[in-house]
Amino acid sequence: MDRQAQFRAREVLIFQIAEQLLLENGESGMTLDALAAELDLAKGTLYKHFQSKDELYMLLIIRNENMLLEMVRDEEKGFPEHLAFFMLHHLHHPERTVLFHQIEERLSTTGQGIHQLFKELYQVRKARLRIIIRMTEQYLESIQSEMTVRDYLASIWSITHGGAAILNSSFYQRYLENRDTLRVALIDQALAMPKHNIESEQFA
Repeated sequence: MDRQAQFRAREVLIFQIAEQLLLENGESGMTLDALAAELDLAKGTLYKHFQSKDELYMLLIIRNENMLLEMVRDEEKGFPEHLAFFMLHHLHHPERTVLFHQIEERLSTTGQGIHQLFKELYQVRKARLRIIIRMTEQYLESIQSEMTVRDYLASIWSITHGGAAILNSSFYQRYLENRDTLRVALIDQALAMPKHNIESEQFA
């Protein structure tokens, strides 16, 4: 393996372990010293891959967004499958969804030296949104729904992130019998929404 391939392989491992430590310990408990110790690397080696903890967080968020982008590029899957994949990505790991959202909100106001990474993040999201909008337009047209693309996508986002907040809440977890039952119910609700819109039009 050449040096560039070794560098890339080490970076993948760094991101994997950093995300694991972040999700297990939260922002306050995730230190670069702990990351270096977990990887058995010198702390200086970490700085070959990122310059600060804030930069590391942004790279983790961008990595997550790139995963979502690759998912929607799979043209063999229909809209319902894409919707389920997107929602389960968040609902199976609600702690990641909630924490990444909180970190991004904080970094957007307090982050130092990461302006370029925010530009990169928004470029990835724009690329994904272009595909999603086209896919959603085709789906709503195919089922003859009058619901707008904007309203439907906003509803999906709200259901998904609201569900992630519930699944991540220690308070609400006491009242949940089966987490998978809730996940399925939320996906069913999202899929049924534009069809309810059709029924409402028929009975109006």
